[in-house]
Parts: sequence; C-alpha cells; structure tokens
Amino acid sequence: MFTLGDIQIHLVSDGVVWVDSGGAWGLVPRALWSRYLPPDEQSRVPMVLTCLLVRAAGKTLVVDTGLGDKLNRRMIELWGLERPRGGLLDGLARLGVAPQDVNLVINTHLHADHCAGNTRLAPGEAVAATFPNAEYVVQRREFEDALRPNERTRATYFADNYAPLHERGQLRLLDGDTTLLPGVRTVVTPGHTPGHQSVLFESGGESALFVADLASYAVHFERLGWMTAYDVEPLVTLETKRRWQQWALDTGGLLIFQHDTQVAAAHFVENERGGRVLEPVAVEYA
Repeated sequence: MFTLGDIQIHLVSDGVVWVDSGGAWGLVPRALWSRYLPPDEQSRVPMVLTCLLVRAAGKTLVVDTGLGDKLNRRMIELWGLERPRGGLLDGLARLGVAPQDVNLVINTHLHADHCAGNTRLAPGEAVAATFPNAEYVVQRREFEDALRPNERTRATYFADNYAPLHERGQLRLLDGDTTLLPGVRTVVTPGHTPGHQSVLFESGGESALFVADLASYAVHFERLGWMTAYDVEPLVTLETKRRWQQWALDTGGLLIFQHDTQVAAAHFVENERGGRVLEPVAVEYA
C-alpha cells in the first residue's frame, strides 16, 4: 500500500497473462528486451493485470478491472491467464471491500484486459455491472473508438464490457483531463490509444501517476523509443512519455506500472552520470 497524504492506494492483481513477445515489445530487438524479461519456450512474456483500490475523500475507487470472469475456457487458454490467488474481486475481499462498496470505477481505456471485469454474467440478465453502486468513467474518445472498432482494434474491444453500463446511465464519458475527487484526476495520455488516460494522485505534497499502458513495462517508460506493438499511435506515445518523464523528474512523483511483473512502482531520477533511470520501489499486492 502507498499513502499520499489522505489517499491510500492498494495494488490488486487480477492475475497474470502470457502474451506473444512480438506484441509486448514491438520493434525493440529481442537481443535487447530479453535482458529484462526472458521469454518462455513459446516466445511469450508475462504481464500482470494490476488494478488499484483507492480510498480518497471518503470514497472507495477501483482503477481498471482486469479480465473479469466472463471468459470461456478457450479465451482463458489464449490469454494464458493464471490466477494462483484469485482475481480482482478476491483481492478486494482480502482488503475488506465487497463489490457493492465501490463508489467509482476508472477505466484507463477499454482494451479487454483493462475493463472486462466491469461487468459479469448474472442469472436472468445477459450482463450486469460488477460494481452495482459505482459510477464508471472513461474518456469519450475512447468510448467512441471502442464502439466502432476496425481491423486493428476489434480483437480487444468487446461491447459487453462497457456498452450495457452506458445504456443504463452508469458510465460517464469524460472530455479531457478531469478532477473526479479532491486529489484524484484523470489525465489524457494518448498514444496507446487516442483516448487513453492515466490517473494522477496528489495529496499532502506528494504525487503518484498510475501509468497504465502509456508504458506497459517500466522499461518502456525509461526508454522513449521502446513501446509495444499494441500502440496505435507510437510516435504520439513517444512524445507523451517525454512529457511525463519530465513531470516525474520535476516532482519526484511515484510511477505505478500496470503490467510489469518485476517493477510495480518506481521513481524516475537522474543518476550520477547524467542518465535518466528508474529507481524501483518495493510494493506488496493485496
């Protein structure tokens, strides 16, 4: 857990997936990225599905919801999904939080591994909100793109994860950077998708950024030219990272990485040789 002034942030895992290394590393040569994360015999690398439980301003927030429980056996196998300690709801339960206790759900974007847990299958109803009393939020641009996927994006945008929430008035669409609660603000960080957003926390003179897929692995943040093949606007990703690298240097803010299995959080600093590097911070998952 991290405490920033009046804000508490817990990291909660929805499991680990195994993805093709070509997707995770894009144009980065294998000889370089494999030093950081060796692949398995199928040339796959692991990605943890990190979500956040946040307590701020008397409210209980969840940031991203992982893959949820709607996957069939074939999809579980395709994702290589492993949950040795259960999923998001199990982690929340260990923290004393039931689904009905959650007031706000922030989706950084609507790729399935970030939002499929928004909804669940319920008896007598095709799809129900996993968090029945929560308001869900996402950027309007992201929602519009998700409703009209193309050949590049249709394998990760699935309407059951978000459209029913919008139809029932439970999903609010944001237009740009938005303060949701005192000390909790969404900031548009385009590149991975045009409507991708990260979450900025500021309280007690401290700050933290939930990076999400602006940098899927920590080293993606450290190295401007490194990014995944999933980024639909890679040159935009590069410039967005440049901006937030400078923010991290100027503020000393904590960076929380969503998919990295080795570096969940870090500070970005200048070392004695003038290089810009990450200094990992120890963290435990719920």
